[in-house]
Amino acid sequence: MMIWEKLKPNHYFKDPVEHIYTITAFDTKEYDKLYENQNNLDHSVWQDFDSKYKTGYEFKEDFSQVNFQKEIMCLWFFKERSDNTRAYVEVDGKQLAYQPNTFLITKSKNIKLIQTKRKYIRHPLVQLDMTNYKWQDLIAKLT
Repeated sequence: MMIWEKLKPNHYFKDPVEHIYTITAFDTKEYDKLYENQNNLDHSVWQDFDSKYKTGYEFKEDFSQVNFQKEIMCLWFFKERSDNTRAYVEVDGKQLAYQPNTFLITKSKNIKLIQTKRKYIRHPLVQLDMTNYKWQDLIAKLT
């Protein structure tokens, strides 16, 4: 089953822009295996992920590396377990918690990471490929 198929209507929001935000889309055990091997993208768990879901992705060491040229912003947060700081991802002024195993999907490019005064060294994530067609299809299923 593709990740998007696990999304539910209560994950869809219109305010301030259309976006999908959830911490329940991906199995925690599978996420943990990927998290543990984030420094080795050639590891079998990443290869299995790629084969199973057949979607392009890029692992980003830090939020500052997000590719804003993508058609749809599809971000999967890999917050460090030792990171006890509060951080938020702001989408058009709306603050969403930057938490482990959390998905954010939106067409908006007005996205930034907001950190508290104590900053953490890195904010890893996976940026998944999604077309506008897939986005529209997903929105139609959720509304």
